[in-house]
Amino acid sequence: MDLSYSPEELAFRDEVRGWLAANLPKDIRDKVVGYQHLSRDDYIRWHKILAAKGWSVPHWPAEWGGTGWDVTRRYIFNEEFGLAGAPALPAFGPNMCASVLLRFGTPAQKERFLPRIRDGEDFWVQGYSEPGSGSDLASLKTRAERRGDHYLVNGQKIWTTLGQYGDWIFCLVRTDPTLAKKQEGISFLLIDMKTPGITVRPLILMDGGHEVNEVFFDDVKVPAENLVFEENKGWTVAKYLLGHERLGSGNVGASKRELKALRAIAARETKNGRPLIEDPRFRDRLTRVEIELQALELTAMRMLDHMRRSGQPPGADASMLKLKGSEITQSITELMMQALGPLAQPFAGVAGGSVDPFDSRLSPRYFNNRKTTIYAGSNEIQRNIIAKMTLGL
Repeated sequence: MDLSYSPEELAFRDEVRGWLAANLPKDIRDKVVGYQHLSRDDYIRWHKILAAKGWSVPHWPAEWGGTGWDVTRRYIFNEEFGLAGAPALPAFGPNMCASVLLRFGTPAQKERFLPRIRDGEDFWVQGYSEPGSGSDLASLKTRAERRGDHYLVNGQKIWTTLGQYGDWIFCLVRTDPTLAKKQEGISFLLIDMKTPGITVRPLILMDGGHEVNEVFFDDVKVPAENLVFEENKGWTVAKYLLGHERLGSGNVGASKRELKALRAIAARETKNGRPLIEDPRFRDRLTRVEIELQALELTAMRMLDHMRRSGQPPGADASMLKLKGSEITQSITELMMQALGPLAQPFAGVAGGSVDPFDSRLSPRYFNNRKTTIYAGSNEIQRNIIAKMTLGL
């Protein structure tokens, strides 16, 4: 097993690091490190910068605009993004919908949608969760009835991240409610958000931000050509897509950057003249998180080595990255709240107006990060997956 980078891979890392330093817009980076919400224009502008470089979809096949990088270079690329404070492009189009289209889409669907996703022309969002159908996604109730050359969609989706920015939404819908097994009778549809009958309503979270939404479908007419794969076989597509969602959820690079900021905060002299990092209890918690992050990184490297040698995705093992990555993210934010104390207030500018690690949109970020152990499949579900698929229990 090889858990180190080759000289060529290290040179590639330096290339990515140098390009990000020269091309990542400062205002966008400041928003990321200052825990501020990015606008649609921020995402689109950054997407087009990456597309001009040919780096917007590095994991795609070369014939569709991918880079041809192997899995190790893609991992390095993502890690450097997190370290630099560069925002990852919203995964719904480039990672999730595109992965489905590349695997299950018709030639016409690929020609129609993939170039626009690659170039940042369409903003995609995900229509999975519903009221009462979150972790138990197969219990969804949104209906799509076939009417000749189109479907008529009625129902509701909830927690639709960035739905207010969406041009298109990919949805799981129930096309046959009569089948006994709830995973059957589900289909995967691509829906234009400008279609009459779609209503997007904001859900304002504890951090005061408009990040997620309710989406309502009232007699929404969707062309039958927008069905991906086979009717009533959408659960096959959904399982494939969720694997892609969980694989990128370790966030090792971003957690390293956050740990560096946390150490800087904890090393400051407090009113009693003693830095918090000298407190044995705090230092013990900080050290434990650092060790867990190192273990997560080694686990990711082990999976990389397996994928390099086998050419196969990690499968159920990706649940380990999601589980530990989300817990580490929460732990770092909790320690930052403790380190900043009264400065961890729900507004920016408390340290004088500039965006730096001591400014605090930290309380909103703390509240927002409560969700990390729930989305992409709750951590309880991830433990069940690991027990069944990896440990054979």
